[in-house]
Amino acid sequence: MAVIAKSSKVLVTGANGFVAIWLVRSLLEQGFSVRGAVRSADKGVYLTNMFKPYGDKFGLAVVGDITKVGAFDEAVKGVDAIVHCATPVTFDADEPKDIIDPAVNGTLGILTSAKHAPQLKRITILGSIANIIHEDEKPLVFNENDWNDQALQAVEVFGRKAPGVAKYAASKILAEKAAWKFHKDNKSQLSWDLVVIHPVIVLGPLLHDISSPNELNISMKAWYDAVVHPKASTELGDTSWVDVRDMARAIIRSLEVKEAGGERIIVCGGESDWQDWRNTANSLSPSPIPSHAPGTEKALPIGNPDATRDSVFKVRYDTSKAQRILGLTYRTKEETARDILAEVERRGW
Repeated sequence: MAVIAKSSKVLVTGANGFVAIWLVRSLLEQGFSVRGAVRSADKGVYLTNMFKPYGDKFGLAVVGDITKVGAFDEAVKGVDAIVHCATPVTFDADEPKDIIDPAVNGTLGILTSAKHAPQLKRITILGSIANIIHEDEKPLVFNENDWNDQALQAVEVFGRKAPGVAKYAASKILAEKAAWKFHKDNKSQLSWDLVVIHPVIVLGPLLHDISSPNELNISMKAWYDAVVHPKASTELGDTSWVDVRDMARAIIRSLEVKEAGGERIIVCGGESDWQDWRNTANSLSPSPIPSHAPGTEKALPIGNPDATRDSVFKVRYDTSKAQRILGLTYRTKEETARDILAEVERRGW
């Protein structure tokens, strides 16, 4: 039996974000009602206009400061499930607490509000593969039992001098640990269980409201700079990825499938590197991005098509849990690349 039915209402926090807006659209397409939480009414205008065809199936909740005690008290009323996507995403935090405190307090804030919502059945938190992976000289296969203790140690030892990615990872890790502890400590008083989804790099066409490539989220800006920008770097780099539309489907399945309760789940659609993406983009025929045709000023970068890398990626993921519990299948790299490039063309970038 499904945890929530297609007629259920779902609260999505950070609803104007890259992943969240695709999630909102997918939920509405499948018959769910959605309450999208945003930080200001202005940030909700674009969503309201986009989802107007769904009538009262979509509504907004303005939550200005998600770290404030009781911030989500009104937003959680009457919803059957919550997907918590809102969290700071930056590698530029100065002091670790500048990113850790909002992530942890925002997560605990919504869980505290949810404690008093007896109709709730499930909460899914959008985690990150940064919670799981760590650097190593030898190839590794990560699964859901792994934690990125390296990031926590780096922040503890180096403080503000720790790498920005370590500060970000620490914020996600500590927020997740706080969520699991909250659920364990309050389990007897809760009507809902908890799932945490850990995606690798999320890529795909855009739905959210931005006007230039400089406003892209971190993952899509990296893809654009490597695959579309005429002065792209020729670096390789492992870029395990998942299409944003498959990510939305994974989250929805995490709400529907009873067996997902209490689980951490890695979501990964494939393993790749930036040169693979450049090769794929240049091989598509007909090209979805004619304004960047070969020989033009904006021609897609070729990079080094003959570049080779180790046949075994240094980082791999055991995705058997996602397949077993959520029944996931994934789009191909060609489909994702084609749809991204078509959207870049449509936006005139």
